[in-house]
Amino acid sequence: MLLVLIMAAAIWFGGRMIGAPREVRTTLLGLLYVAVLAIQITLPENNPLRLATGGSAALWLIFGGFVALLLGYRAVLFRLRQRVRGDDTASVTAPQKGSAFSETELNRYARHIVLREIGGAGQKALKEAKVLVIGAGGLGAPVLQYLAAAGVGTIGVIDDDKVENANLQRQVIHTDAAIGMPKVFSAQQRMEAQNPFVTVRPYNRRLTDEIAEDLVGDYDLVLDGTDNFDTRYLVNRACAAKGVPLISGALSQWEGQLSIFDPASGAPCYQCVFPQAPAAHLAPSCAEAGVLGPLPGVIGAMMAVEAVKLITGAGTPARGQMMIYDALFGESRTIAVAPRADCPVCGDISKG
Repeated sequence: MLLVLIMAAAIWFGGRMIGAPREVRTTLLGLLYVAVLAIQITLPENNPLRLATGGSAALWLIFGGFVALLLGYRAVLFRLRQRVRGDDTASVTAPQKGSAFSETELNRYARHIVLREIGGAGQKALKEAKVLVIGAGGLGAPVLQYLAAAGVGTIGVIDDDKVENANLQRQVIHTDAAIGMPKVFSAQQRMEAQNPFVTVRPYNRRLTDEIAEDLVGDYDLVLDGTDNFDTRYLVNRACAAKGVPLISGALSQWEGQLSIFDPASGAPCYQCVFPQAPAAHLAPSCAEAGVLGPLPGVIGAMMAVEAVKLITGAGTPARGQMMIYDALFGESRTIAVAPRADCPVCGDISKG
């Protein structure tokens, strides 16, 4: 065995020193392998030459299989890189300006690219997408982290709050050192540290009627993780007016829910499902009622999944469905939701 390894090293490194091309050295290594395998198969068991070259054909067959798997894996990666660069014009559309991937990005997103439902084209769609996240709190934290990690090219985040000590039990994008810092800037730091290839647009202000529609109109998709009904209704109106899909999530103690509100695609809007805000005592805030720390991570991650599906066209997004997760009893259920013809926000859209 040692003799064969010495010969292989001599072929590879000795050939390199004399300027032999990589292809020639690889061919010689292949011939050496075939010769050793032939020795193991044809010569008697106690033959000195067979003993000097390992003494077992099985050992060399296992080694050869491992090398074949490694070379096959490299060939697949090379093919995927060609596709993402646009070399395979039959399966990938021509990239837009600024959409080319660097080698680091290709390696970073390789697990997405090998998914049949996403592939190179889907990863390009993520890179070219612009997503707005309302709120950088409990739901916004995992949403922002996973969108950044997934390679969404432009991510806007609007919030006027500052990081507080009480946030850190669940808002995992923020750190103890960020207490007192505006949440949007704390989130921006963590997102850019996670993925320097994304552009983060922080808006350190409250979302108001004056700016809502213009802001939403700059994005392809909106995710709402706020904890008050006034903002949810405002975001819903702006998204319906601009025809932008809205992924909305909500939390209460041990339970979370989410849905995609998209009247332009035949799904209801938020106000179709919740025509009026409940009385304050029926929907207490997290500060009043409490919330399980990991629960926002579960619902926020699900919201990010739906965002990736919408952007890439993968699977079946949760339009017309309300997904509900009960962490206390480990139960999940989905209920159908439908547009209302008399909805003051999207009634005309649904009829059209």
